[in-house]
Amino acid sequence: MVPISDVISILAVLVFLCNLYAFVDIVLGVKRLRQLADVGLRRSTSPMVSIIVPACNEEKTLEPALRSLFNLEYTPIEIIVVNDRSTDKTGDVLLSLQKDYPELKILTITDLPDGWLGKNNALYQGAKKARGDYLLFTDADILFAKTTLSRAVSLVLSEKLDHLSLIFKNIAKGFLLNAMMVDAGGGLLFLFRPWKVSDPQSKRFMGVGAFNLVKKTVYVAIGGHASIRMHPIDDIILGKVIKQNAFKQECLTAYDFLQVHWYDSTAKMIQGLMKNIFALYNFNIAYAMIGVLTIFVLTILPLWLVFLSTGVTRGICVLCVCLRLISAVYGAKVTGTTLQTVPFSLLTPYINIYIILTGMVKTIANDGIEWRGTHYSLSALKKSMSIFT
Repeated sequence: MVPISDVISILAVLVFLCNLYAFVDIVLGVKRLRQLADVGLRRSTSPMVSIIVPACNEEKTLEPALRSLFNLEYTPIEIIVVNDRSTDKTGDVLLSLQKDYPELKILTITDLPDGWLGKNNALYQGAKKARGDYLLFTDADILFAKTTLSRAVSLVLSEKLDHLSLIFKNIAKGFLLNAMMVDAGGGLLFLFRPWKVSDPQSKRFMGVGAFNLVKKTVYVAIGGHASIRMHPIDDIILGKVIKQNAFKQECLTAYDFLQVHWYDSTAKMIQGLMKNIFALYNFNIAYAMIGVLTIFVLTILPLWLVFLSTGVTRGICVLCVCLRLISAVYGAKVTGTTLQTVPFSLLTPYINIYIILTGMVKTIANDGIEWRGTHYSLSALKKSMSIFT
């Protein structure tokens, strides 16, 4: 019988190799990711772009976001804000902004149709009103640099893209909050490998809620958001549907061109992720538990074994912990986050497990999710397309 100490040593080696593979894969992948900064400005005649912004209780972030849109150095555009059943002062903010920007189009939704998530319906209704050749779906808290859209359209036209998504920069404050965001970003990069989405032979796809630019004829061809009407992760799943239909897709980083206070606090990020984390696992308990076990074994167990093991095993586990800290340093450098977030990367796995387990339990116990004041049943959510299958 193999001694338990040998089993633990072998496990430690496997964990180190898995973490090393993931780190190298992300580093090499990020180097392949193109940057919007390297794309030139659009100088000749440009197609019309309709910018569609869903807004449900966004009174705090809406005004600066819309002003950044109206400051874009691009024509022709139309900006459509969909006021989706807001109960705060979102409507008042929009009317006030319309005095400065009479061209602002406001679409007000008072009722949610059966079988729709609120945001998906808002985006769909906004798209139906749009006159542009291209549709840009973005959120009500995104700050655009003046040349963002010009560069994006230049790339879309020069490479005949059907869909372009851009990865934004988080500018929220807080060491633990930013450590969570770096961790989440690294996980998404490893899962979706956005550097492969332009390859027609690859099944990889991507979508980003901050910036999803889609050719209107393509949007219509895939059925728009009606094809994903009950999916909580609308931005990424829209990218999947576009890629599955063999349309040309690309994803770039745009840290200097798109910025957002992603969450105001760690507590709000935890609450926000709980809403759709179970959807990432296709509302499958077994998948979610595998996710929890994977996080525990790869990121928590090595630190525990530094104190609980001896000899070679301890040495390997020290290497695992060092590699995690190096990964956090790399993530902070790439995203422009302070290095003071790095030590907090040792705490984020515990929070991630808490989010998965609590999100799963709450979704099952409540028979669905509560989002922006509306309850969506689990049976309806389960009918949505899976992200990974």
